[in-house]
Amino acid sequence: MVRINKVHVALLAGAGLLMLSTATAVTIPKGATAVRPFYVDKFLGKWYEIARMDYKYERHLNNVTATYSLRKDGAIKVDNRGYDYTRNKWKESIGKAKFVREGDLGRLKVSFFGPFYAGYNVIAIDREYKYALIAGNNLQYLWILSRETSIPGHVKDNYLLKAQELGYDTDALVWCEHDQEV
Repeated sequence: MVRINKVHVALLAGAGLLMLSTATAVTIPKGATAVRPFYVDKFLGKWYEIARMDYKYERHLNNVTATYSLRKDGAIKVDNRGYDYTRNKWKESIGKAKFVREGDLGRLKVSFFGPFYAGYNVIAIDREYKYALIAGNNLQYLWILSRETSIPGHVKDNYLLKAQELGYDTDALVWCEHDQEV
């Protein structure tokens, strides 16, 4: 039988806190700067995902949209939808976003899983809030968004260049198809 003493309990508790703080770390990639001023009211509404760095929660999805709306508690409701073309069905994930610091800085944290948050950093956006470049915590997460299902070539080129300058492997981007109504 294993005896657990106070030192073991302290080590386990410390390790648990370290894991929790790492899992909920909200950062921005080195060299990236969040948009300021950022107008959340102009950002709200429906966005189409044009491209993303692939990760397990969006794997095999096309027709991806993100719709942002204000919640009664002041946070932002995040409603992500996409069509899983391997399973022929729609997937939806509802989360929430909050500002990391000031409300006029495009640094948010987003959560789809309880107390766990990740960085959601608006690092480029046009004056009309039609196109946006979003960086996650690190160089594994990047999104190009548009209010329409496509993006002009000059905006695409500008966002790709900005991402490359930060160290993103833009050849690894998944370009989202929009061939079904969400």
